[in-house]
Amino acid sequence: MEGVKDSSSRGATVKVKPERDHTYRLPDFLQSVKLKYVKLGYHYLTSHLLTLCITPLMILVLLQAMQMTPDDLRQLWAHLQFHLVSVISVSMLAAFASTFYILTRPRRVYLVDYSCYRPRDDQSLSIHAFVDRLRLAGTYDDASVEFQRKILEKSGLGDRTHLPEAIHMIPPTPTMRAAREETEQAIFGALDCLFANTKINPKDIGILVVNSSLFNPTPSLSAVIVNKYKLRGNIKSFNLGGMGCSAGVISVDLAKDMLQLQRNTYAVVVSTENITQNSYHGVKKSMLIANCLFRVGGAAILLSNKSSDKRRSKYELVHVVRTHKGADDKAFRCVYQEEDDEGKIGISLSKDLMAIAGGALKTNITTLGPLVLPVSEQLLFFATLVMKKVLGKNVKPYIPDFKMAFEHFCIHAGGRAVIDELETNLQLLPVDVEASRMTLQRFGNTSSSSIWYELSYVEAKGRMRKGNRVWQIAFGSGFKCNSAVWVALNNVQPPKNGPWEDCIHNYPVKLI
Repeated sequence: MEGVKDSSSRGATVKVKPERDHTYRLPDFLQSVKLKYVKLGYHYLTSHLLTLCITPLMILVLLQAMQMTPDDLRQLWAHLQFHLVSVISVSMLAAFASTFYILTRPRRVYLVDYSCYRPRDDQSLSIHAFVDRLRLAGTYDDASVEFQRKILEKSGLGDRTHLPEAIHMIPPTPTMRAAREETEQAIFGALDCLFANTKINPKDIGILVVNSSLFNPTPSLSAVIVNKYKLRGNIKSFNLGGMGCSAGVISVDLAKDMLQLQRNTYAVVVSTENITQNSYHGVKKSMLIANCLFRVGGAAILLSNKSSDKRRSKYELVHVVRTHKGADDKAFRCVYQEEDDEGKIGISLSKDLMAIAGGALKTNITTLGPLVLPVSEQLLFFATLVMKKVLGKNVKPYIPDFKMAFEHFCIHAGGRAVIDELETNLQLLPVDVEASRMTLQRFGNTSSSSIWYELSYVEAKGRMRKGNRVWQIAFGSGFKCNSAVWVALNNVQPPKNGPWEDCIHNYPVKLI
């Protein structure tokens, strides 16, 4: 809301004489209002065209039925008796078709609840303190420290983001033990909160999906969870690695597919990342950027295919659309883990990253659009496409208004540039990207779990109402763009023990 006010205030600073403003700007205003209501009328007409056509026919049938006399009804019954075999055959066919549909239709997947890990306050580190530690680490030259300082100032991160204990040490201690402690704190912290809020018995979990892109020890992280919570022996467990920041949506998609195969069970998805062993200590600029963005975080999500869980669940999963651009060499290498010239390992971010992300997003929404957009928006898009392709006219492509399909947007908090790009390309308002910007400011880029911190922000603000639709968008190495669409089943209350519980009243904050 603040962004809208700022925009209008900037418009108010234009110096125009009162008389001229009254003479020329008022008709423009009236014209814009007129066009607005014309567009609203068009969207309503196209979206409800079938209803508007059928309703008069139903009224006519109803009026005709009300005029029928008892003799007419007796004649109708006699007619049905005369065609008794046909009536029974049609009824049996309808019953068989209904039964077949019920047994073969995809099972609905409900999000019962989820939780986000909130690190301890003593793990937070301001930008100034982080830069001081870079200088004291002894692994960076002055130019590298200054480069990271400038990136941090423009990154959109605030002074309360969290780093693992090993990074707080001077010098850092990126040992395997420290890496295990970081990941276990995030995973167990999120799961303990989830189990406490849902009162679920861990032994009732039939499916477990864990994703961590860079840290994949032996035994696997899924085995660590099975051991910690003593999960049952026949659990279907999966451990996804190397799939980047979009792995959270991939994990949800995998859990959804497994829930179609196993009746009446729960699936738990755990999304996290590890920083302890993946900080870069060299001087290559393309690898230093990751140091400035990634922070500690994790999320645990409880999914169910039990119809009895619908009443207590928060959301229902509607669509998952996945786009993979890995066949293109540039896209494949735009986020790439490798060694620099000195043999130091880091994540290299290509200068073409935003262009590749834009192309992946375009492909993704081309598939997603027909599934979620109203008919009116699809017709406008198709009309401009015909004019451009068939008629050969120089027509600017029509960008569908996704605000007509979704009430809330959870854009992966990969960095300020990522959020800016999607805000511009999708023609979103500042309030639409508020959750993403505030998550980046408060928690940084928590990789695959960032979209859950954003959803928690919307809930903590009390904005999630029954029937609201949520679009989670995530980008990842490979290169991938993945979308998940949820619909709220109830008015969602602020989460218990949520990551925003102690600070939501301070947000949104003004970003520099």
